[in-house]
Amino acid sequence: MKGKRFKTGALLNQYWKHKELFILLVPALVFYIIFCYIPMQGIVIAFKDYKLMQGIWGSKWVGLANFKELFSTPSFFEILKNTVWISFLRLVFGFPAPIILALILNEVKHARYKKVVQTISYLPHFLSWVILAGVFQQLLSPSSGPVNAILTKFGIGQIYFLGDPRWFVFTIITTGIWQGVGWGTVIYLAAIAGIDPQMYEAVMLDGAGRWKQMRYITLPCLVPTITIILILNTGGILNAGFDQIMNMYNEGVYKVGDIIDTYVYRRGLEGMQYSFSTAVNLFKNVIGLGFVILTNSIAKKMGDSSLW
Repeated sequence: MKGKRFKTGALLNQYWKHKELFILLVPALVFYIIFCYIPMQGIVIAFKDYKLMQGIWGSKWVGLANFKELFSTPSFFEILKNTVWISFLRLVFGFPAPIILALILNEVKHARYKKVVQTISYLPHFLSWVILAGVFQQLLSPSSGPVNAILTKFGIGQIYFLGDPRWFVFTIITTGIWQGVGWGTVIYLAAIAGIDPQMYEAVMLDGAGRWKQMRYITLPCLVPTITIILILNTGGILNAGFDQIMNMYNEGVYKVGDIIDTYVYRRGLEGMQYSFSTAVNLFKNVIGLGFVILTNSIAKKMGDSSLW
């Protein structure tokens, strides 16, 4: 009993010692409590026949009826397949992109050139997909876009990047990587900056060049950061990029581009089926939580880097 009291007292002393840091944490905690945890009571809508005028608690309880309707809808499994496929491609091709760019930027010794490249690569992250979608629609237009003009000049012919199901997913993945790759390097460059320079000096004395320094020092030191970000990314495996797809897709590419979030938008906001759309979102989030737990367990067994 005394041991427990001693540990509790020591812990409280540590908290008090670093009280300034905890004060800085308060705004973030308040934000998540107000905008993330309190709204979670709305999950109950998934189990009700929600009527706007009756409110959440006054609406009729229907249990799992919305989920039964979800799994009996034939189009849902096609939408689920599209979501998983696009998310998988984003993970396979988009996840390594900022790591590669960070490694390349780390090798650039010209400080001014490095800053210019970083700034240019960061900029697209701060532009809304409403703006970027308009830009890409002009660039990739089959009639007046410069991309198709160049392709036609080389004898390839016009490609309907945003209207052809064969090219739509490729376009979404490519433009998504371009938009986010620069911002994704921030964490990795910070992790690289924290590597002890003496480690590089030691391998340089052994005759290791830049490539071997990257292979045996930089990459192994980045593994914990890469693992944590990978675990967090797998939690969003069913988040295929609502903002981007919503602004770039059309009825001609529904077969390959319609994802869970756009489906929820149409059924929930346009169709006013709030209970059904909440059930779909709850299903998606439960799957995401399952992936986080699974990936974290695998990472924990394979090494020391994990969320818990």
